[in-house]
Amino acid sequence: MAWFILFLAGLFEIVWATAMKQSDGFSRLGPSIVTVAAMLASFGLLAWSMKVLPLGTAYTIWTGIGAVGAFIIGVAYFGEALSFLRVTAAVMIVGGLVLMKLATPG
Repeated sequence: MAWFILFLAGLFEIVWATAMKQSDGFSRLGPSIVTVAAMLASFGLLAWSMKVLPLGTAYTIWTGIGAVGAFIIGVAYFGEALSFLRVTAAVMIVGGLVLMKLATPG
C-alpha cells in the first residue's frame, strides 16, 4: 500500500508543478489554489508512505515521478523542446527509479 500511496504523491507533484506554471507566478487565483492543494496532498501522501518506506527510496521515487511527469507535461502541453538528450535523461531517471524500487526490501 505504501508504494501505491507514494505513486499518488508523485502524481500530485506533477499536478502542483503544472498548476504552478499555469498560475503565472501565483498571479492567477484558480491555478494558485490548485498548486497549494496539490502540494499539501503530495507532501501528506509522501509523509504517509515514509512511515513504511526508507527516506532515500521514498524521496527519490517521489521526485523522480514528479521530474519525469513534469517533463512529459512540459513537452505535451507547453510546447517545450523535445530532444534526444532530454529524452535520454528522462529514460535514465526512470531507470534509476526502477533500480531504487528493486533495491528496496519489501
